[in-house]
Amino acid sequence: MNPLVELQKFGQSPWYDNIQRGMLRSGELERMIREDGLKGVTSNPTIFEKAINGSKDYDEALAHLLAHSPQQNSRDLFFNLAIEDIQQAADLLRPVYDTTGGCDGMISLEVSPDLAHDTPSTVAEARRLAARVNRPNLMIKVPATKEGLPVITALIADGINVNVTLLFAVARYEEVIEAYISGLELAHKNGKPLQKIASVASFFVSRVDALVDKLLDEKLKTAPAAQHADIKGAKGKAAIANAKLAYQSYERFFSTPRFEQLRKAGAHAQRLLWASTGVKNPDYSDVLYIETLIGPDTVNTIPPATYKAFKEHGKAASTLTDGMDEAHTCLNLIRSLGIDLDAVTLQLEDEGVESFLGSFKTLLAAIESKAAAMVPQKRVGA
Repeated sequence: MNPLVELQKFGQSPWYDNIQRGMLRSGELERMIREDGLKGVTSNPTIFEKAINGSKDYDEALAHLLAHSPQQNSRDLFFNLAIEDIQQAADLLRPVYDTTGGCDGMISLEVSPDLAHDTPSTVAEARRLAARVNRPNLMIKVPATKEGLPVITALIADGINVNVTLLFAVARYEEVIEAYISGLELAHKNGKPLQKIASVASFFVSRVDALVDKLLDEKLKTAPAAQHADIKGAKGKAAIANAKLAYQSYERFFSTPRFEQLRKAGAHAQRLLWASTGVKNPDYSDVLYIETLIGPDTVNTIPPATYKAFKEHGKAASTLTDGMDEAHTCLNLIRSLGIDLDAVTLQLEDEGVESFLGSFKTLLAAIESKAAAMVPQKRVGA
């Protein structure tokens, strides 16, 4: 049995954390939906940077865009190219969307990362992108920065599906839930059909271990020998523990009388989506962040190498709610060692925004370079 298909027995939807025009043209995405039970696709600036800058798949389309409008700037050219991919993927996923009642079958498109701390501009761009893509199974990706919280409420109130990204802290996740529920209440007040509004909260996993493990290694250098076993035992555990605590928040917030009123009106809970589930430490199992986080009403968006590995040798079983006491103990131990998890998650949020911004700048520069080579006499000031 295909382990990716088996995930769904335990209430988890496998999504694919990658998109490239080649996989749309070749039928690869269609095959994954058919054979692996793939339920959705996510994209981000880094994924598009690798796809457009790292291949010639987009050169013909870029030349076509420039032939019709040579003065388009690189940002406009990017979104024109990206929206073509997003629309094609949305159409391939539409049967999944229909059969799951709008729960799955989603494709995500992220707002420009240079707007991560600009609430009004993010709202405006998100609305423009949603209108341009014009697919019911589109999710607009919005960073979970402080400035992103009002964006979530505004877009949900509009009836626009939202994928909240770059979530690392449980406390911030709870703020995201509040923003989502507030948006639903506004949508309901304004007469919008709640059953057509969907959202996921993308909670990042492996990056937490990458940073906490580094800090634990530093503690080992100065800690008394009696603590060494505990410190070594905590390595590779923080990210999973953090995610399990987030799931406890999910269960608590979406079982309140406040949300039950919305559920009766057709609202969906905002599912947790496990992101950054590719393993960064080669000493760990290459399917660690899938096998340990399988549970009801969740999504795992899986990068290509991890997707292949799990399909080949992964084991699907209900694991998410196991070891909750151990998760609390693990994080308390890490705090007792002087590691500030609030500072860790804030640092990761800042680094995540900067990483996507760096990829976006590289992407725009690559598009401009290609465009200048195609129509050199017409790119001045573009």
